[in-house]
Amino acid sequence: MKIPVAVKSIQKEVEKLQSGYWIPHLNKKEYEGRWDVLSFRSPGGGLNTFAESLNNEAFADTPLLEQCPSVRSLLSSLQCEKLSARLLNLQAGAVIKEHTDKELYYEKGEVRLHFPIFTNPLVEFYLDNERLQMQEGECWYINANLPHRLANKGNTNRIHLVVDCKVNEWLSGVFNDAIAKAALSEKELFLRDKHKILQTINELRRQAGGAAADLANELERQLKEAEK
Repeated sequence: MKIPVAVKSIQKEVEKLQSGYWIPHLNKKEYEGRWDVLSFRSPGGGLNTFAESLNNEAFADTPLLEQCPSVRSLLSSLQCEKLSARLLNLQAGAVIKEHTDKELYYEKGEVRLHFPIFTNPLVEFYLDNERLQMQEGECWYINANLPHRLANKGNTNRIHLVVDCKVNEWLSGVFNDAIAKAALSEKELFLRDKHKILQTINELRRQAGGAAADLANELERQLKEAEK
C-alpha cells in the first residue's frame, strides 16, 4: 500500500524513547523470547493497557504520542478511525507461534496495518504459510484472521508500528488503488514477455493433443486481455 512514511524520522524518535516505556506483550503463551509493546493509542489512553484487553473503553492517544511528532503525523494522514496504534518489538532470537486474530480483516470492517520501522533480512513472517518480506518504510495490510507466525532469526530487533483501523470510504479507496496498481504491474510484466509468450503459443500449436491446444488458447486469451 502506498502511504508515505517518514521512516528515518520515526526511527530517530523511537531510538530516543526510554526503555522503561516498553512492556512485555500480554499474550505470553503465544511467543518465546522477548516481544515488547509501546502504545501510542490504547483503550483509555493508558500506557499499560493492551488492545487485546476486554474492556469498554474507547481508544485514545497515550502521552508518548506527543514525544513522536513523525508518528503523530503518520497517524493523522490515515483518514479513518484509528483504534490501537503501537510499536511491537520482536527482539533478536524471539519467536511468535502460529495464531489467528479472529474477525480482524478488511471484509469485516477492520484492518491491521504494519509499518516496518526496524527490520533485518533474517526476519521470517509467514501469513497462511506464505513468507512476506516487509521492508523499512513500507505499509502492509495483514489479514490477521489468517494463520500467521514470526521468527526473528537476525541479531537486531524487529520493530513495527502496528495500527488497527476501521474501514471507511477513504481506506477503501486506498485499497482499491493498491489493487489496481498491482493488476497494472502484472499486465506490464505480461506484455514485456510478449515475444516469449508468442513463441510458447507456436510451440503448443505444433503439438498434438487437446491439452496443448487448450493451453495455447488460454495464453492467447490472456495476451489479448492484457493488450486492451
